Amino acid sequence: MHTRKLGNGGLEVSAVGLGCMGMSFGYGPPMEKGEALSLIRTAVERGVTFFDTAEVYGPFTNEELVGEALAPFRDRVVIATKFGFDLSGEDNRPGAAGLNSRPDHIKDAVEGSLKRLRTDVIDLLYQHRVDPDVPIEDVAGAVKELIQAGKVKHFGLSEAGVRTIRRAHAVQPVAALQSEYSLWWRKPEAEVIPTLEELGIGLVPYSPLGKGFLTGKMDESTKLDGNDFRSTIPRFTPEAMKANRALVDLLAEVAARKGATPAQIALAWLLAQKPWIVPIPGTTKLHRLEENLGAAQVEFTPSDLAEIEAAASKITVQGARYPEHLEQMTGR
Repeated sequence: MHTRKLGNGGLEVSAVGLGCMGMSFGYGPPMEKGEALSLIRTAVERGVTFFDTAEVYGPFTNEELVGEALAPFRDRVVIATKFGFDLSGEDNRPGAAGLNSRPDHIKDAVEGSLKRLRTDVIDLLYQHRVDPDVPIEDVAGAVKELIQAGKVKHFGLSEAGVRTIRRAHAVQPVAALQSEYSLWWRKPEAEVIPTLEELGIGLVPYSPLGKGFLTGKMDESTKLDGNDFRSTIPRFTPEAMKANRALVDLLAEVAARKGATPAQIALAWLLAQKPWIVPIPGTTKLHRLEENLGAAQVEFTPSDLAEIEAAASKITVQGARYPEHLEQMTGR
């Protein structure tokens, strides 16, 4: 597995990481623990060094899983986690109690994450969503203190807008921005990616396979479980999925020529955009892990990329990517 650098602070990770959220949360029932541990450890054996989690996934259970799985390999891997939701109430679902990035809360959250992750330092600590009630300078300052204390190595933001990125970076250099980015969500290209390039910040695309849609395994007849959060997303209505198959058809056409799969083409397209982009596809299946990692071997010529661009520009993706209350938490 090739490696890539995120930001100018020397954070080096595998070209493809592993998003661990879906093993515990969000896409239906959690995985059986033994299977999840095995999947994460197999990823390490295959050369993955970059693992993504958050305190809110579960809540807490995903960090515990990742910590247990990676404990034997701690010196070989980079663990990223996130703070920023208020999980103090009885209803601790993400967003139920709102956001909380007050400096004292950040420090408490980090202590909890360190214990669950079975480590004495967090490699990359993201603010999960920008808190409009706390100046980003205060957030960056709190993380800077944690870095000085040796509890955190690198600072990241998630789904932040360009003004917030600049203000945070002026206080504590930002190593990486995590945001949704894929062939079916390209909004970061307008302002965010040029800003990251200017400042020397890496981009970590989550949902690089369109929450599973770009694999080609879903269509308008797909029935989503009630506890699968995609069932609340406008882009996953039967009508939207039917319309959006045009994008999957494009990926399948390119995949057939390259001897690859649609998922591999979608991931390889991201890798081809910038050398400092590191996608973190998630999966609960070993064969999907192998497939995703194979994307790092797919190479595009400039004419391949131009052809994909020309075809994709003619496709209008249907449906919002989030329900309105969650979309309001992004781009601040």
